[in-house]
Amino acid sequence: MSDLNTKLKKSIIDIDLTMKILEKYNSGAYDHFKPVVVKGFPPVDNRTIIDMKGDVSYSIPVLQLKKILEKYNIPLEKQINDNSDEQSVTLNKKELINIGERLMPLYSFGILNGGSATSYADSKKNSSFDKNLFNLLFDSFKKLAELSTGRAKGITPAFINPDGTPGPSFIELKMRSLLIENCSSLFQMTSFHNDESIQATYNQYRESPFLKDLIKTKNADICNAKTGIQPLLAAFTHSKMGKKKNIYVGEKGNLISLPGGHGQCFITLRNVFKELLSEGVRFVSIGNVDNIGYTPDPQSLAILALSGKQAGFDFSYKTPVDVKGGILITDDRNRLNCADLGVAIEKETVEEAEQKGSSILFNCATGLFNLEYLVENIDMIIDSLPMRFSDQDKDAGQYAQAEQVTWEVIGILDDILIFAIDKYDRFLAAKTIMENLMTSGIRIAEIESEALKGISAKLNRGLEKKLKTIYGLKLVNGKWIPKTVAELERKI
Repeated sequence: MSDLNTKLKKSIIDIDLTMKILEKYNSGAYDHFKPVVVKGFPPVDNRTIIDMKGDVSYSIPVLQLKKILEKYNIPLEKQINDNSDEQSVTLNKKELINIGERLMPLYSFGILNGGSATSYADSKKNSSFDKNLFNLLFDSFKKLAELSTGRAKGITPAFINPDGTPGPSFIELKMRSLLIENCSSLFQMTSFHNDESIQATYNQYRESPFLKDLIKTKNADICNAKTGIQPLLAAFTHSKMGKKKNIYVGEKGNLISLPGGHGQCFITLRNVFKELLSEGVRFVSIGNVDNIGYTPDPQSLAILALSGKQAGFDFSYKTPVDVKGGILITDDRNRLNCADLGVAIEKETVEEAEQKGSSILFNCATGLFNLEYLVENIDMIIDSLPMRFSDQDKDAGQYAQAEQVTWEVIGILDDILIFAIDKYDRFLAAKTIMENLMTSGIRIAEIESEALKGISAKLNRGLEKKLKTIYGLKLVNGKWIPKTVAELERKI
């Protein structure tokens, strides 16, 4: 035990938090966090679950519209005949975008940075959903794994160019989209393991060809992000070693340091949220850095503000490549909830529902919050978010990981919206390198599975559309390069 204590003290693991979690687990303090009971899979109803594809519209009582616009100092531009207090008005897509753009000064964009790309670059994880695809793209996988392993995912290439060279990082793209969309407020969660490297990389990004001219034109230091640093936990022993857990020690006597899940963002960013509120911010979004489709969305922002709801969350229809993340369900309390695949809900349960014809909405790891509500209720959210333990079988060994899932907050809140979005527009995620390669369009014609070939083609079209529009890039000689400020002047 003394040897273990010595190793813990020499590690970057938060010993106090790790031992507190271990003690609570072994004492049964987490036993009340049961797997989510799935009662059903809710359909899009355009009331609570809103279809955000195509011509989006939103109906609202006239008095409520006037009250909300007045609160946020937005002029009423729509002609309204308000003879009746009960009269409602329907806002079209263009009007919603206009309101959302006017709300941008009250909005801050948040990034949940990945850890050291352990799952992202893990060979077992990448080969798990289709070994033939893995073998086909192995050379590209190996090259990207070499660029990613041991680095924060956010500062690794977000895609591979058609000429085979790596593109800009996930973070560079995010920062570029914010500057183009006139949003200069950025915050993030990092970890003790990667914060230093992330901050050093951000300093270099001020000279990035994707950001430099925009930073100068907008006079906005987008590289200076408000930051909360997430502590690292030790891995625990696998369930096959017995019900009582201990600190996991690998074959070579090494400890494994892991983040405790993105659900720790609420405690890690608590002071950041309070600071943003004091500065006049009223809405924040948080999303995983690896989702290229996660960018500021004026329509969702407008609908959340007009509805007065606590928060809104993006979900899309599940595809075969969506193997890590959460599923929208109705639980045994008849409330919407998010059940994490392999952690809070068995994959077999979801597959059975799909076979029966249920439409499965897959979590896009994006949340939009009313900041006033979030700050007022932050302690309740922190205390109520479940702690989950999952067995892992990876290159580093067989161990258990303790983590909180951000999106289980859906089951805690009681007045929310779900935005049913187009996966190929707003959920271009890269939870594994294989997803990155599929989205990049690597060797699409040679993919054996017709289903995966079709998905890869759709993902690649979605990427190209995003790069041409929100990210302001253009394809020249097989490489995506930034459009000049002059070329973007209409947008900015």
